[in-house]
Formats: sequence, C-alpha cells, structure tokens
Amino acid sequence: MSATDRLYYRDSHLLEFDARVIDVSERDDGAIALTLDRTAFYPTGGGQPNDTGTLGEARVIDCIDAEEQGVLHLVQGPVPQIGDTVHGKIDSLRRLDHLQQHTGQHILSAAFVKLFAAGTHSFRVMEHECEIDVALEDPTDEKIEKAVDLANQTIWQNLPIAIHEVTAEEAARLPLRKDAAREGELRVIEITGVDLTPCGGTHAQATGEVGVIAVRGWERAKGLTRIQFMAGGRVVDDYRKANRTVTETAALFSSARDDTPSLITKLIDENKKLVRRVRELDQIACQVEAEDLLRGAIVKGSTEPSPRIISKIFNDRDADSLKHLALALVAHANVIALLASSDNNTARLVFARSADASGDMNALMRPACETIDGRGGGKPDLAQGGGKHVAALDEALETAARSLTSK
Repeated sequence: MSATDRLYYRDSHLLEFDARVIDVSERDDGAIALTLDRTAFYPTGGGQPNDTGTLGEARVIDCIDAEEQGVLHLVQGPVPQIGDTVHGKIDSLRRLDHLQQHTGQHILSAAFVKLFAAGTHSFRVMEHECEIDVALEDPTDEKIEKAVDLANQTIWQNLPIAIHEVTAEEAARLPLRKDAAREGELRVIEITGVDLTPCGGTHAQATGEVGVIAVRGWERAKGLTRIQFMAGGRVVDDYRKANRTVTETAALFSSARDDTPSLITKLIDENKKLVRRVRELDQIACQVEAEDLLRGAIVKGSTEPSPRIISKIFNDRDADSLKHLALALVAHANVIALLASSDNNTARLVFARSADASGDMNALMRPACETIDGRGGGKPDLAQGGGKHVAALDEALETAARSLTSK
C-alpha cells in the first residue's frame, strides 16, 4: 500500500486539502521532495502531466509517483518539517485543462472503437495538443471526422461519469475497452453507455465538462494512426489563434475571411509562373555576364594553353543562379569556373569546367567544403556544395585555384 492517500482518485475536483508531512528528502539533482500522508496533487503518469500548486508557502513544481513510497512533491521555497501540517492548493486551470484532455481522450478513443473497432495503444498530453495512437486501418479525413463528430455528440449529451473500485475478479467480468496495466484492485472510469476503462487519471464528473473536441491533424506512425487532438479550453485558444491568423491574412487581400484560400491559391500559381520566368531570364542574363567575365580573365602563360579560371564571390546569389552562371561560363572552351555566394548566411559553392579543360571538380569541392564547414560533391565536370562558414569563402576559392595552377 502507498504511504500517501491519493485523494485525486476519489475526487478529481478537489483543489485544496490539509496534510501532514511524513518525509523530507533531497534528490540527486538537489531538489527537495516532500512526502505527505494524503495528497490531491496528481503525479505524472498514464500520459498525463503532473499538477502544480503550493504546499504552505512552498511552490510545488513537480510530482513523482514513487508507488509504495507515496507521491513525492518537488518544492521550491520554505520547506516544512516532518510532522508539520501543510495546506495544499492545486493550480485550478492546469488541473481543469488536464481533466478535459484526459476525459476527452476516453470519449474519442471510445468513438474509434465503436465506429471502426480501432483501439487506442498510447496517449500523451503535451504542452499545446494531445496525441493518441490508434489501430485504425486505411485512415482518412472522413473517418477521423466521423469519430470526432460522435465524440462531440457524447460530450453534448452531458452523460455522467462514475468511478468504480473493483477487484481483479470483478474486472475480468466487465466489458473493459482495454486491459488493465496493473494487477489487483482497479480504478475503473465509466462513461454511462459509452466507455468503461481502467485509468488512474483525473476526469470530469460529466462529459459536458469537456466542452468540445477538435482534431488538428493525423499521420501514420509505427503501423498505427497518430492523431493530434485537443479538448475544452485548448480548442477555444486554438480557434482564437487560427481565426486571428486567417483574418489578418484576409486583410492583406482586402477580402472576406472565407475567400482567402482561393486568393492564396491564385497568388501561389502566379508566383510559380513568375519564378519560372525569372529563371529563364536569369539563364539569358548569365550568358551575357559570362561573356563579360571571360573578357576580363587573365590567362597565365605556359607551354600549353592554360584554362581560363574564373574565380568570383557574389552576395545574395542563390544556388540556381550560381549554377546558371557556371554552366554559361563552361559552355566556352577551356574554362574553369570557381564560383561562390553568401546567400541568407549560407556559403554556397559551384565548381565547373569545360569539356576540354582538365581538373576534377569533385576532388576540388571536398576540401573547399571542409573549409566552409559544410559538405558537397558531384562529378569531375560539375560539383556543388554549401556550408555555414561564409567568412571562409575567400580561402576556399584561393585554395582551389592554387591547386589548379600548381599542376
């Protein structure tokens, strides 16, 4: 038996209580933990986060289920002594939020079982939303919305929710939605006519307290369907944020809110056409730019015609434009292009050579990428790379040029 009488098992709405301190300990990380003879603080477990609040003048920042040792209350502030009586107070909004999410999960999971015989394998309450992993085959938006609709119908019927303490033998005869995770006496949560499942979390007294359930998205994960949902106050907060975003977006178009998606689609289509046109024009401009660069290139004398090496660093030039210029340069005979750019604080490199020029651009690219703290590669005639160290672009190009001229 646990050293702590867990009051939250009997009343999830209990927010204040008095208790006696039966142990004070220091954990390995230096945190002070209080153990009480009774508590309404819920410790992290079953996918539900812990309660927070106060014990006397101390702030409760975490609660840990130490099983037989009881519930450990990690506190900051004045620490009471063993034997002291303290007044505990739960943060009500956090408790209500977790109560809504957890009860909402029971209701939503029951809907998936009823409609699709799809059991829930895991559940997590996170900071902004919740997740359940459901054994739902061939998931679709329509199937998931159908389950959400049924769940909300259950909520709006305001069905009573009861707590039962049953023995293992009694539990074996009950139509439980899932098997118990522990042996012995069980705490079973019953939503009248909807769900019957063993659970140690905090729950509403009636389904109406959950308010509403909404699904934000879903994905396939580890052979299951992972559903992101929220309930109660979180849905209201999320609606406010979403509505503000779409209203502000609509204002940019001077349009009604519901007209925004079609206007954005039109804008995206137009932008795609403009981007294609800009790339076409950039390729034409690069041909002219290549001619200018080649006219200014210096060819170092040797017994054989040396390649014209064009080495240049540009500001705010993207990878596509850098490649267009390199290809325009090496379309000419006996040319090697060593081009670089700083684009959005990213160092970019493109090395290329004419078909009749010597040199392995891929071999040149490897040490150059190491210099700019990045990576890249390619073929002997064309290689590309990028990195984080923009200030080292000069060094990277100088080293590559020296490697070519020293041969």
